Amino acid sequence: MVHRRVVVAAVEHAKTHLKTWKDYDWKERTLREPFGPRPAAEVTPEEIDQWLRRNTKTAATANRFRAFFSLAYRLGMENGKVMVNPARLVRPRREANARLRFLSRDEYAKLLGVIRHDYPDQASAFIISVFTGMRWSEQFSLKWSQVDLSRRVIRLAQTKDPTGRVQALARNFPLNSVALDALNEQRKRVPHKAGDLVFPEAGDYCRFWFEPSLDEAKIEDYTWHCNRHTFCSWLAMAGVSIRQIQELSGHKTITMVARYAHLSPDATATASERMVAPPNA
Repeated sequence: MVHRRVVVAAVEHAKTHLKTWKDYDWKERTLREPFGPRPAAEVTPEEIDQWLRRNTKTAATANRFRAFFSLAYRLGMENGKVMVNPARLVRPRREANARLRFLSRDEYAKLLGVIRHDYPDQASAFIISVFTGMRWSEQFSLKWSQVDLSRRVIRLAQTKDPTGRVQALARNFPLNSVALDALNEQRKRVPHKAGDLVFPEAGDYCRFWFEPSLDEAKIEDYTWHCNRHTFCSWLAMAGVSIRQIQELSGHKTITMVARYAHLSPDATATASERMVAPPNA
């Protein structure tokens, strides 16, 4: 069907231009049953909007699927397969970016315990996510050639979104002792030639094991992306500066990291105290 060809074109575009093509492949498979048999020109904005309402739990997820619809139709228009892009008429959801959900140390220990018991082969992936703050696309496109265990560093490549805009700059990430131990453990259980993926079992944002583990640990309102919030929040609570958190997390602007500042009251209080005694007193 026309719609099927359009969506496949989007996946092929992602393979060529993105580090995140696995995410696009998953979206294509998710949409294959409800929309695959339909000619693309017959799908209306109302149908897309209704599907988003019924099948996405968060505004962020809805917006990512909306963007995928839009990309598929844009590529279809460029190739003469369709005349209009109905996804552009679907109103984007407002994302509550101000609210941060991160794990407490107790929640982390409980969740890791469940993962080690029920899905022991996935424990390293979870630990690395929390203790490096890597984006999902960065972690699950990571190859052993980018990992230098002797120097305790990961060399992360630059990633881009479907429009070609830079999502994350290339950077070297220093490995702390917990992340280093997890990578050594991962190295024992998976192939580790230079071109091999460090985490070859990603699949659907790790939902096949991560969501059941969350349920078992009774941790609510938490997604894989929240591991990144946990990383930044724990750094802030340890007194790490906002500038250093920006460098470690790979955020493009310091404004995006400023929302973690309130978690470091001791560091703020110390900075405020410096004005009490003049430098030359």
